[in-house]
Amino acid sequence: MSESYKAAGVDVEAGYEAVRLMKQHVKKTLIPGVMTELGGFGGLFELGQGYENPVLVSGTDGVGTKLKLAFLQDKHDTVGQDCVAMCVNDIVCSGAKPLFFLDYIALGKNVPEKVADIVKGVADGCVQAGCALVGGETAEMPGFYPEDEYDVAGFSVGVVDKKDIIDGKAVKAGDVLVGIASSGVHSNGFSLVRKIFGLDEAGAKERLQQSYAPLGETLGEALLKPTKIYVKPALEAISKFDVKAICHITGGGFYENIPRMLPEGMHAKINKGSWQVLPLFDVIAKEGNIPEKDMFGTFNMGLGMMMAVEAAQAGALVNMLSGMGEKAYVVGSVEAGSGDVEIV
Repeated sequence: MSESYKAAGVDVEAGYEAVRLMKQHVKKTLIPGVMTELGGFGGLFELGQGYENPVLVSGTDGVGTKLKLAFLQDKHDTVGQDCVAMCVNDIVCSGAKPLFFLDYIALGKNVPEKVADIVKGVADGCVQAGCALVGGETAEMPGFYPEDEYDVAGFSVGVVDKKDIIDGKAVKAGDVLVGIASSGVHSNGFSLVRKIFGLDEAGAKERLQQSYAPLGETLGEALLKPTKIYVKPALEAISKFDVKAICHITGGGFYENIPRMLPEGMHAKINKGSWQVLPLFDVIAKEGNIPEKDMFGTFNMGLGMMMAVEAAQAGALVNMLSGMGEKAYVVGSVEAGSGDVEIV
Protein backbone atom coordinates (compact mmCIF):
# COMPACT_ATOMS: atom_id res chain seq x y z
CA MET A 1 0.00 0.00 0.00
CA SER A 2 1.27 3.51 -0.86
CA GLU A 3 1.08 5.77 2.18
CA SER A 4 1.94 8.72 -0.06
CA TYR A 5 -1.04 7.99 -2.32
CA LYS A 6 -3.28 7.63 0.74
CA ALA A 7 -2.05 10.98 2.05
CA ALA A 8 -3.09 12.49 -1.30
CA GLY A 9 -6.63 11.22 -0.71
CA VAL A 10 -6.71 7.86 -2.53
CA ASP A 11 -7.12 4.82 -0.28
CA VAL A 12 -6.18 1.73 -2.30
CA GLU A 13 -7.07 -0.55 0.60
CA ALA A 14 -10.61 0.87 0.61
CA GLY A 15 -10.80 -0.04 -3.06
CA TYR A 16 -9.85 -3.63 -2.31
CA GLU A 17 -12.48 -3.78 0.43
CA ALA A 18 -15.14 -2.37 -1.93
CA VAL A 19 -14.37 -5.12 -4.46
CA ARG A 20 -14.62 -7.76 -1.74
CA LEU A 21 -18.01 -6.46 -0.61
CA MET A 22 -19.45 -6.15 -4.11
CA LYS A 23 -18.53 -9.68 -5.19
CA GLN A 24 -21.53 -11.14 -3.37
CA HIS A 25 -23.83 -8.97 -5.49
CA VAL A 26 -22.00 -9.58 -8.77
CA LYS A 27 -22.18 -13.35 -8.26
CA LYS A 28 -25.98 -13.40 -8.56
CA THR A 29 -25.80 -11.92 -12.07
CA LEU A 30 -23.72 -14.71 -13.60
CA ILE A 31 -25.31 -16.33 -16.64
CA PRO A 32 -24.07 -18.85 -19.22
CA GLY A 33 -21.39 -17.21 -21.36
CA VAL A 34 -19.49 -15.46 -18.56
CA MET A 35 -15.86 -16.63 -18.73
CA THR A 36 -14.11 -14.47 -16.13
CA GLU A 37 -14.50 -13.55 -12.49
CA LEU A 38 -14.55 -10.01 -11.18
CA GLY A 39 -11.08 -8.54 -10.82
CA GLY A 40 -9.44 -9.22 -14.18
CA PHE A 41 -8.39 -6.61 -16.70
CA GLY A 42 -11.32 -7.40 -18.99
CA GLY A 43 -14.66 -9.17 -18.83
CA LEU A 44 -14.89 -12.15 -21.20
CA PHE A 45 -18.21 -13.36 -22.55
CA GLU A 46 -18.74 -16.25 -24.96
CA LEU A 47 -21.56 -15.62 -27.42
CA GLY A 48 -22.23 -19.31 -27.99
CA GLN A 49 -24.34 -20.99 -30.66
CA GLY A 50 -27.89 -20.42 -31.86
CA TYR A 51 -27.44 -17.31 -33.98
CA GLU A 52 -27.48 -17.36 -37.78
CA ASN A 53 -26.07 -13.86 -38.20
CA PRO A 54 -25.57 -12.27 -34.78
CA VAL A 55 -25.53 -8.49 -34.50
CA LEU A 56 -24.22 -6.84 -31.37
CA VAL A 57 -26.23 -3.90 -30.01
CA SER A 58 -24.64 -1.58 -27.45
CA GLY A 59 -25.88 1.16 -25.18
CA THR A 60 -24.36 3.51 -22.62
CA ASP A 61 -25.84 6.00 -20.18
CA GLY A 62 -25.74 7.34 -16.65
CA VAL A 63 -28.17 8.27 -13.89
CA GLY A 64 -27.93 12.04 -14.21
CA THR A 65 -28.86 14.52 -11.51
CA LYS A 66 -31.22 12.05 -9.86
CA LEU A 67 -28.06 11.15 -7.94
CA LYS A 68 -28.48 14.40 -6.01
CA LEU A 69 -31.56 12.88 -4.37
CA ALA A 70 -29.60 9.80 -3.37
CA PHE A 71 -27.02 12.04 -1.72
CA LEU A 72 -29.67 14.03 0.15
CA GLN A 73 -31.38 10.89 1.45
CA ASP A 74 -28.18 8.89 1.96
CA LYS A 75 -29.73 6.01 0.04
CA HIS A 76 -27.50 4.43 -2.57
CA ASP A 77 -28.85 0.93 -3.30
CA THR A 78 -31.30 1.85 -6.09
CA VAL A 79 -29.44 4.23 -8.42
CA GLY A 80 -27.45 1.33 -9.85
CA GLN A 81 -30.69 -0.12 -11.21
CA ASP A 82 -31.39 3.23 -12.87
CA CYS A 83 -28.04 3.02 -14.64
CA VAL A 84 -28.69 -0.51 -15.91
CA ALA A 85 -32.21 0.35 -16.99
CA MET A 86 -31.16 3.34 -19.05
CA CYS A 87 -28.83 1.11 -21.07
CA VAL A 88 -30.74 -2.17 -21.42
CA ASN A 89 -34.11 -0.55 -22.14
CA ASP A 90 -32.49 1.15 -25.12
CA ILE A 91 -30.90 -2.08 -26.33
CA VAL A 92 -34.16 -4.05 -26.28
CA CYS A 93 -35.76 -1.45 -28.58
CA SER A 94 -33.78 -3.08 -31.40
CA GLY A 95 -35.05 -6.51 -30.39
CA ALA A 96 -31.75 -7.43 -28.75
CA LYS A 97 -31.26 -9.46 -25.61
CA PRO A 98 -28.77 -7.77 -23.23
CA LEU A 99 -25.81 -10.06 -22.52
CA PHE A 100 -23.55 -8.17 -20.15
CA PHE A 101 -23.07 -4.87 -18.36
CA LEU A 102 -20.12 -2.88 -17.01
CA ASP A 103 -20.32 0.04 -14.59
CA TYR A 104 -18.13 3.04 -13.85
CA ILE A 105 -18.32 4.69 -10.44
CA ALA A 106 -16.31 7.86 -9.79
CA LEU A 107 -16.33 9.32 -6.29
CA GLY A 108 -14.62 11.80 -4.04
CA LYS A 109 -13.94 9.31 -1.27
CA ASN A 110 -14.13 5.52 -1.47
CA VAL A 111 -16.41 4.31 1.30
CA PRO A 112 -16.53 0.55 0.64
CA GLU A 113 -20.02 0.06 2.07
CA LYS A 114 -21.42 2.87 -0.09
CA VAL A 115 -19.78 1.47 -3.22
CA ALA A 116 -21.15 -1.98 -2.39
CA ASP A 117 -24.65 -0.47 -2.06
CA ILE A 118 -24.34 1.17 -5.48
CA VAL A 119 -23.17 -2.11 -7.03
CA LYS A 120 -26.02 -3.95 -5.31
CA GLY A 121 -28.40 -1.77 -7.31
CA VAL A 122 -26.46 -2.48 -10.49
CA ALA A 123 -26.61 -6.23 -9.79
CA ASP A 124 -30.35 -6.07 -9.03
CA GLY A 125 -30.87 -4.36 -12.37
CA CYS A 126 -28.77 -6.95 -14.20
CA VAL A 127 -30.81 -9.77 -12.66
CA GLN A 128 -34.03 -8.09 -13.82
CA ALA A 129 -32.57 -7.67 -17.30
CA GLY A 130 -31.18 -11.21 -17.43
CA CYS A 131 -27.65 -10.01 -18.15
CA ALA A 132 -24.34 -10.45 -16.37
CA LEU A 133 -22.28 -7.84 -14.55
CA VAL A 134 -18.88 -8.78 -15.93
CA GLY A 135 -16.75 -5.90 -14.69
CA GLY A 136 -16.44 -2.23 -13.97
CA GLU A 137 -14.27 0.48 -12.54
CA THR A 138 -14.30 2.42 -9.28
CA ALA A 139 -12.28 5.63 -9.45
CA GLU A 140 -11.50 7.58 -6.30
CA MET A 141 -10.99 11.20 -7.39
CA PRO A 142 -10.36 13.51 -4.41
CA GLY A 143 -10.49 17.18 -5.28
CA PHE A 144 -12.62 16.46 -8.35
CA TYR A 145 -15.78 15.21 -6.59
CA PRO A 146 -16.86 16.26 -3.08
CA GLU A 147 -16.20 13.49 -0.53
CA ASP A 148 -19.87 12.51 -0.22
CA GLU A 149 -20.73 12.62 -3.94
CA TYR A 150 -20.21 10.31 -6.91
CA ASP A 151 -21.25 9.66 -10.49
CA VAL A 152 -22.41 6.40 -12.02
CA ALA A 153 -22.35 5.42 -15.69
CA GLY A 154 -22.68 2.10 -17.47
CA PHE A 155 -22.32 0.26 -20.73
CA SER A 156 -24.17 -2.81 -22.00
CA VAL A 157 -23.98 -5.12 -25.00
CA GLY A 158 -26.79 -7.27 -26.37
CA VAL A 159 -27.32 -9.53 -29.35
CA VAL A 160 -30.01 -10.07 -31.98
CA ASP A 161 -30.11 -12.08 -35.19
CA LYS A 162 -29.87 -9.72 -38.14
CA LYS A 163 -33.18 -10.98 -39.55
CA ASP A 164 -34.91 -10.17 -36.24
CA ILE A 165 -33.72 -6.57 -35.82
CA ILE A 166 -36.59 -4.23 -34.97
CA ASP A 167 -36.10 -0.93 -36.79
CA GLY A 168 -39.62 0.44 -37.33
CA LYS A 169 -39.49 0.14 -41.11
CA ALA A 170 -42.53 -2.15 -41.17
CA VAL A 171 -44.77 0.29 -39.28
CA LYS A 172 -47.75 1.48 -41.32
CA ALA A 173 -50.78 3.68 -40.90
CA GLY A 174 -53.42 1.97 -38.79
CA ASP A 175 -50.97 0.23 -36.50
CA VAL A 176 -51.67 0.59 -32.79
CA LEU A 177 -49.41 1.83 -30.00
CA VAL A 178 -49.31 -0.14 -26.75
CA GLY A 179 -47.76 1.58 -23.75
CA ILE A 180 -46.31 -0.04 -20.64
CA ALA A 181 -46.52 1.79 -17.33
CA SER A 182 -43.50 3.46 -15.75
CA SER A 183 -42.57 3.32 -12.07
CA GLY A 184 -42.21 7.10 -11.81
CA VAL A 185 -39.98 9.81 -13.22
CA HIS A 186 -37.33 7.17 -14.00
CA SER A 187 -34.00 8.95 -14.70
CA ASN A 188 -34.88 12.01 -16.77
CA GLY A 189 -36.10 15.50 -16.01
CA PHE A 190 -34.50 15.81 -12.59
CA SER A 191 -32.92 19.19 -13.26
CA LEU A 192 -36.48 20.52 -13.60
CA VAL A 193 -37.73 18.46 -10.63
CA ARG A 194 -34.94 19.81 -8.43
CA LYS A 195 -35.80 23.38 -9.43
CA ILE A 196 -39.52 22.93 -8.79
CA PHE A 197 -39.07 21.54 -5.28
CA GLY A 198 -36.03 23.61 -4.32
CA LEU A 199 -33.82 20.56 -3.88
CA ASP A 200 -30.60 22.52 -4.36
CA GLU A 201 -31.51 24.95 -1.59
CA ALA A 202 -31.49 24.95 2.20
CA GLY A 203 -34.17 22.67 3.63
CA ALA A 204 -34.06 20.21 0.71
CA LYS A 205 -33.88 17.17 3.01
CA GLU A 206 -37.00 18.30 4.84
CA ARG A 207 -38.87 18.90 1.58
CA LEU A 208 -38.09 15.35 0.47
CA GLN A 209 -39.72 14.10 3.67
CA GLN A 210 -42.97 15.89 2.89
CA SER A 211 -46.01 13.80 2.05
CA TYR A 212 -48.38 14.72 -0.75
CA ALA A 213 -51.84 13.20 -0.47
CA PRO A 214 -51.97 11.73 -4.00
CA LEU A 215 -48.63 9.93 -3.60
CA GLY A 216 -49.18 7.75 -0.54
CA GLU A 217 -45.48 8.14 0.24
CA THR A 218 -42.95 10.89 0.77
CA LEU A 219 -41.76 13.00 -2.12
CA GLY A 220 -38.26 11.56 -1.70
CA GLU A 221 -39.51 7.98 -1.89
CA ALA A 222 -41.55 8.70 -5.00
CA LEU A 223 -38.73 10.50 -6.81
CA LEU A 224 -35.99 7.99 -5.97
CA LYS A 225 -38.02 4.98 -7.15
CA PRO A 226 -35.75 3.16 -9.63
CA THR A 227 -36.33 3.06 -13.36
CA LYS A 228 -38.40 0.10 -14.49
CA ILE A 229 -36.54 -2.48 -16.56
CA TYR A 230 -38.63 -3.63 -19.54
CA VAL A 231 -36.32 -6.25 -21.01
CA LYS A 232 -38.16 -9.43 -20.06
CA PRO A 233 -41.69 -8.29 -20.99
CA ALA A 234 -40.38 -6.76 -24.21
CA LEU A 235 -38.54 -9.92 -25.26
CA GLU A 236 -41.59 -11.99 -24.42
CA ALA A 237 -43.75 -9.69 -26.54
CA ILE A 238 -41.29 -9.93 -29.43
CA SER A 239 -41.34 -13.73 -29.24
CA LYS A 240 -45.14 -13.96 -29.46
CA PHE A 241 -46.24 -10.97 -31.52
CA ASP A 242 -45.17 -9.06 -34.61
CA VAL A 243 -43.74 -6.08 -32.73
CA LYS A 244 -42.82 -3.61 -35.46
CA ALA A 245 -41.23 -0.87 -33.37
CA ILE A 246 -40.33 -0.10 -29.77
CA CYS A 247 -39.41 3.15 -28.08
CA HIS A 248 -38.00 3.85 -24.62
CA ILE A 249 -39.51 7.09 -23.35
CA THR A 250 -36.62 8.92 -21.72
CA GLY A 251 -35.26 12.49 -22.00
CA GLY A 252 -37.45 14.59 -24.26
CA GLY A 253 -40.58 12.68 -23.28
CA PHE A 254 -43.20 11.85 -25.90
CA TYR A 255 -42.23 14.47 -28.46
CA GLU A 256 -38.63 13.37 -28.85
CA ASN A 257 -38.80 9.60 -28.38
CA ILE A 258 -41.96 8.39 -30.11
CA PRO A 259 -40.92 9.75 -33.55
CA ARG A 260 -37.68 7.75 -33.27
CA MET A 261 -39.67 4.50 -33.59
CA LEU A 262 -41.57 5.53 -36.74
CA PRO A 263 -40.53 5.55 -40.40
CA GLU A 264 -40.51 8.73 -42.43
CA GLY A 265 -43.99 9.83 -43.45
CA MET A 266 -45.70 8.51 -40.32
CA HIS A 267 -46.66 10.17 -37.08
CA ALA A 268 -48.30 9.10 -33.84
CA LYS A 269 -51.63 10.12 -32.37
CA ILE A 270 -51.77 9.62 -28.59
CA ASN A 271 -55.07 9.56 -26.73
CA LYS A 272 -54.97 11.24 -23.33
CA GLY A 273 -57.00 9.36 -20.76
CA SER A 274 -56.18 5.96 -22.26
CA TRP A 275 -53.71 5.24 -19.45
CA GLN A 276 -53.19 6.21 -15.84
CA VAL A 277 -50.94 9.25 -15.50
CA LEU A 278 -49.11 8.69 -12.23
CA PRO A 279 -50.12 11.09 -9.42
CA LEU A 280 -46.48 12.16 -9.12
CA PHE A 281 -46.71 13.93 -12.48
CA ASP A 282 -49.82 15.81 -11.35
CA VAL A 283 -47.91 16.97 -8.27
CA ILE A 284 -44.95 18.09 -10.38
CA ALA A 285 -47.18 19.98 -12.83
CA LYS A 286 -49.12 21.70 -10.06
CA GLU A 287 -46.14 22.62 -7.88
CA GLY A 288 -44.12 23.93 -10.81
CA ASN A 289 -47.01 25.40 -12.79
CA ILE A 290 -45.69 23.45 -15.78
CA PRO A 291 -47.75 23.57 -19.02
CA GLU A 292 -49.07 20.24 -20.24
CA LYS A 293 -47.00 20.33 -23.42
CA ASP A 294 -43.83 20.83 -21.39
CA MET A 295 -44.78 17.89 -19.16
CA PHE A 296 -45.16 15.61 -22.20
CA GLY A 297 -41.95 17.01 -23.65
CA THR A 298 -39.91 16.31 -20.51
CA PHE A 299 -41.31 13.31 -18.65
CA ASN A 300 -42.63 9.82 -19.45
CA MET A 301 -46.01 10.74 -17.89
CA GLY A 302 -46.56 7.19 -16.66
CA LEU A 303 -45.50 5.28 -19.79
CA GLY A 304 -41.89 4.13 -19.97
CA MET A 305 -42.01 2.01 -23.11
CA MET A 306 -44.21 1.87 -26.21
CA MET A 307 -44.66 -0.77 -28.92
CA ALA A 308 -46.24 -0.62 -32.37
CA VAL A 309 -48.26 -3.64 -33.52
CA GLU A 310 -51.12 -4.35 -35.89
CA ALA A 311 -54.49 -3.42 -34.44
CA ALA A 312 -55.63 -7.05 -34.45
CA GLN A 313 -52.80 -8.01 -32.07
CA ALA A 314 -53.09 -5.12 -29.61
CA GLY A 315 -55.63 -6.66 -27.23
CA ALA A 316 -53.76 -9.93 -26.93
CA LEU A 317 -50.47 -8.07 -26.36
CA VAL A 318 -52.02 -6.02 -23.54
CA ASN A 319 -53.38 -9.20 -21.95
CA MET A 320 -50.00 -10.95 -22.16
CA LEU A 321 -48.20 -7.99 -20.59
CA SER A 322 -50.84 -7.78 -17.87
CA GLY A 323 -50.28 -11.46 -17.16
CA MET A 324 -46.62 -10.65 -16.55
CA GLY A 325 -47.56 -8.06 -13.96
CA GLU A 326 -47.18 -5.05 -16.24
CA LYS A 327 -49.83 -2.37 -16.58
CA ALA A 328 -50.30 -1.99 -20.32
CA TYR A 329 -52.69 0.09 -22.40
CA VAL A 330 -53.65 0.80 -26.00
CA VAL A 331 -52.66 4.47 -26.02
CA GLY A 332 -52.74 5.57 -29.64
CA SER A 333 -52.24 4.83 -33.28
CA VAL A 334 -49.97 5.49 -36.24
CA GLU A 335 -51.22 7.78 -38.99
CA ALA A 336 -49.88 8.79 -42.36
CA GLY A 337 -48.23 12.18 -42.63
CA SER A 338 -45.24 13.79 -41.04
CA GLY A 339 -45.34 16.19 -38.11
CA ASP A 340 -45.16 16.29 -34.35
CA VAL A 341 -46.73 13.71 -32.09
CA GLU A 342 -50.42 14.53 -31.64
CA ILE A 343 -51.66 14.28 -28.07
CA VAL A 344 -55.44 14.63 -28.05
